[in-house]
Amino acid sequence: MYDNRQRFEARAFLLLLAASSALFGWLLLPFFDVLFWSVVIAVLFAPVNARLRDRHGLSPNLASLLTVLFCLVIIILPLSWLLYSCVAEGVSLYERLAAGSTSLIDAVDRLREHFPEAQAWLADYGYTPEQIKAALSKTALSLGSLIAKNTVAIGGGAAHLVTNLALVLYISFFLVRDGGRLRNVMIRALPFGDHREERLFRKFAGVMRATVKGSLLVAMAQGALGGLIFWILGIRAAVFWGVVMTVLSLIPVVGSALVWLPTALYLLATGQYWQGALLMAYGACVIGLADNILRPILVGRDTKLPDFLVLISTLGGFIMFGMDGFVSGPMLAVFFVTVWQIFMEECESGAYPSEERPREDDAR
Repeated sequence: MYDNRQRFEARAFLLLLAASSALFGWLLLPFFDVLFWSVVIAVLFAPVNARLRDRHGLSPNLASLLTVLFCLVIIILPLSWLLYSCVAEGVSLYERLAAGSTSLIDAVDRLREHFPEAQAWLADYGYTPEQIKAALSKTALSLGSLIAKNTVAIGGGAAHLVTNLALVLYISFFLVRDGGRLRNVMIRALPFGDHREERLFRKFAGVMRATVKGSLLVAMAQGALGGLIFWILGIRAAVFWGVVMTVLSLIPVVGSALVWLPTALYLLATGQYWQGALLMAYGACVIGLADNILRPILVGRDTKLPDFLVLISTLGGFIMFGMDGFVSGPMLAVFFVTVWQIFMEECESGAYPSEERPREDDAR
């Protein structure tokens, strides 16, 4: 009777533990992005914090503060300026389109001059140059109207971004300072076996650093190279298109070619041969090869997932988590692969004894 009561109380307490954890997770759900990027910053800059503590003998609070300020100076402030420049150029570009769409209409005229066959082919399907120009003008006016209607929303979004950034820096301070202690507490609390949890935490830390360095830094390099060549060639809104190429570079296989390749083809089609040829060669030899050169340097072989798994997990992460997906998607893939690796290794070592097979004499 006493054993039954103890068993009932243990099960009831486990139910209470699960319910309280689920409710607390639901409470933190609106701050998922803030907590996620705070963890990323803490993991990414943990070596900096350790060096400040061990080699320079700084106190935990001062070392954590300097680590967060270091992150603010080398990453957050430059990205904020880049985002501001991108928004300003994007708004300016859309305003020019909404003011008359002359650049788009001129582009249609130049394409028609160089490719009269395309005009005849489009006419067979009922698309005359006048219809195309009217559609482009209507689209440009719609974009201008959309920006005018969402001016207040853009301001509110900027205020929300600043608030979230302050929360990220505040939480990052404590995660950087107490990260090792929190890790030990989680290893002690989780019921999966300390050796498995140690391996998972090591794998997560390594893959998170590799993903951020190998994806974000390579994407930023490709975007910067793309924006530079656009500025040299005199293409408008070079910063805006550079940021667009940075975002697209986070998607494996496709990448920034979705921007520079159509632009190069357009330049060639409109008679700007040396600009188009230069952009084509630069995109293939400089922007395209940046991934092949930088990624092996920034990402170790031990943390590299198969290319097809990187593509699927990144795209799935974008769909499920938005911009966080370029990190969270591969992290989930690594979690899946690591758990199965541990399971297979323990199966091979006999950690999970299988049922004895019936002897041949018994079968008879």
